[in-house]
Amino acid sequence: MTNSNELYGADLWDRALIKIEKETTQASFKTWFKDSVLLKIEDGVVYIGVATRIMRDWLKAKYYKLILKTLREMNPDIRNVEFTVSKMVGKKKKKTNPAQTEKQNTPFANALPIENLYVNKEDNLNPRYTFDSFVVGPFNQLAYAAAQAILQSPAITYNPLYVYGSTGHGKTHLIQAIGNKFKQMYPNQKVFYVSSEKFTVDYTNAIQTGKGKQFKDKYRQYDMLIVDDIQFIADKEKTQEELFHLFNALYDNNKQIIFSSDKHPNSMKGLEDRLRSRFSSGMVTEIPAPDTDSRIAILKEKFASHNFIIENDILEIIAKEIRGNIRDIEGIVNNIVLNTHSKNRDLRLPEIRAIIQNNIRPAKNITPKDVVDIVSDYYNVNPSTIYEKTRKKEVVRPRQVIMYLLREDVGVSYPTIGETLGGRDHTTVIHSCEKIKKELENDYMLQQEIEQIRSIMRS
Repeated sequence: MTNSNELYGADLWDRALIKIEKETTQASFKTWFKDSVLLKIEDGVVYIGVATRIMRDWLKAKYYKLILKTLREMNPDIRNVEFTVSKMVGKKKKKTNPAQTEKQNTPFANALPIENLYVNKEDNLNPRYTFDSFVVGPFNQLAYAAAQAILQSPAITYNPLYVYGSTGHGKTHLIQAIGNKFKQMYPNQKVFYVSSEKFTVDYTNAIQTGKGKQFKDKYRQYDMLIVDDIQFIADKEKTQEELFHLFNALYDNNKQIIFSSDKHPNSMKGLEDRLRSRFSSGMVTEIPAPDTDSRIAILKEKFASHNFIIENDILEIIAKEIRGNIRDIEGIVNNIVLNTHSKNRDLRLPEIRAIIQNNIRPAKNITPKDVVDIVSDYYNVNPSTIYEKTRKKEVVRPRQVIMYLLREDVGVSYPTIGETLGGRDHTTVIHSCEKIKKELENDYMLQQEIEQIRSIMRS
């Protein structure tokens, strides 16, 4: 019979590690398991703390079955394992007397807060987008100041707020940080974040199903409405008309409205003049590409989020060689951290330079046909099948990757991607891009595939 102390004992994970070490290589064990800690056990779920997001994702993807099997062999009451990034990792264990140990081994003592990185279903906000992790520099100082002013006087100062700039400059982070802070400051008021694509789909579905009133009631209830990537409503007359009336309803009732876009309202083609006028009536601010000093600050924050220490001169070299956006910076940081862990040593400068080169996005002059040919060749499928209405597994994945790369790297719009790849609806393209984007968060093999394809595209 299993002793209850074994379920909640601090030595449970230590004993599990002894068994796991025998079934893995020495290098793998040191890289992925050595600094992990048991945070708590609750309702049969074991929560394991690790130092970085990469370690968390790797353990979940590659070692979940082995870990769960090992723990269940020790205690059959355990039914699941969760991995989370924790500040407890790396802290020295203090010596305790038996009485203290017994107290610490209770489920309440082990119940440490687990970082929530999931999107809130009620308001669509991702809790990881906060001002604490938002790096302020000369390039985004005005937009940041406008955000702070809004929080002090919602719907009075800068209504609407319209933030624009190229992909990866931090627009989504900023506007979601406003939403998350608004929730904290005004807990009795409602905030909602939505992409313009999702808004369009919701509206279309509501009209088709006769639920137009429910749609209107839903979007008019919020005290703060945040609409991301508003440029995608261009040329959508019905959606623009609905947004115009929604804007007026919210504005007239002193509700805060926030938009983001890749273009200034005056530069957006296919936009009705009355909406252009509404967008420009409050505060319009740009977030340009980060300058060198700002890139250094962003790099420091990104490495710190992985509990990763890197020398200042290396940071400066990376910052000067990266001319892209914040997403490029994040990708390079993830690769440096992963390679350092896998090699179990500090990387040499040539290795870091190679990582930078492999993660620089391809030039914008690459054509959709080039992308189709490169990806098709990589996955060994006939390029002509990409345009066909087939759902064969060996074709679907390459097609989804093509859509993702055309959107993220080449900057092609969703409707144009759909039209180019056999006349598909833009909602299908959106779904495919979001699917690849989500899988990239945890699928290391897919990350490698995308990196290799990008390398080919650059050459």
